[in-house]
Amino acid sequence: MLVVTTNDIPGWEIQRVCGEVFGLTVRSRNAFAQFGAGLKSMFGGELQGMTKNLAESRNEAMSRLINEARTKGGNAIVAMRFDTTELGDVWTEICAYGTAVQAVPVTDAARYTASQLGYGGPAQPQQHPHQPQQHPQQPHPQQSQPQQPQPYGAS
Repeated sequence: MLVVTTNDIPGWEIQRVCGEVFGLTVRSRNAFAQFGAGLKSMFGGELQGMTKNLAESRNEAMSRLINEARTKGGNAIVAMRFDTTELGDVWTEICAYGTAVQAVPVTDAARYTASQLGYGGPAQPQQHPHQPQQHPQQPHPQQSQPQQPQPYGAS
């Protein structure tokens, strides 16, 4: 899924706004980790455990954001932002939010990006991980098939 922090996507035409989407995670704060981080911050240096936890939290929020955008029919997210909130001194909320849209590439550069993201090919049905893979029947080479526009963002 194409996710940008800008309000538009250069080289792409936004054909439909699917709505606001967000993904969030709330993490409890470990008192012992906080104490250790406090000591480390007095002497300088990266707080590697905290950095790892924050990166994992952001990735989780982004994953949920993307899933919600897909659920609403989007293939891209514009105006994506992160927000963090401390709840008491116990929890931290990390929220990723933006606007889900259906966007179509209109320039060669955008079409290249779309191909790198897997957009534009035939739509593949959502496959449950425990179902055997299904292979669609191919038309006979001499049968002519009407050309259908392919949906973008079927990834």
